[in-house]
Amino acid sequence: QVQLVESGGGLVQAGGSLRLSCAASGRTFSIRIMGWFRQAPGKEREFVAAINWQNSNTNYVDSVKGRFTISRDFAKNAMYLQMNSLKPEDTAVYYCAASKGVNINYDYWGQGTQVTVSS
Repeated sequence: QVQLVESGGGLVQAGGSLRLSCAASGRTFSIRIMGWFRQAPGKEREFVAAINWQNSNTNYVDSVKGRFTISRDFAKNAMYLQMNSLKPEDTAVYYCAASKGVNINYDYWGQGTQVTVSS
């Protein structure tokens, strides 16, 4: 099993920045991909960004390209999401997730951290 714990959420004004962190523990050697997802009130959970745990290749949803940066610290088993130029529509609960790479699904999820962007 892999345990994931997010931190770094909070309230910020539009145009501001936040940095989310995700700490992984347990069988972290099984991780192949890690990602960030978010879910706004009344909406379905959506993919935000992902990073290949081995080679650091990244992928982003179009709405955050150029504003968000995903990164990882292999030695610390940690993943980050630097969010700049935040918009009110970025308001959501942000979840960290990890995949063993066996299929397209993510196998492990964190409890989520709230990000609120005021206009």
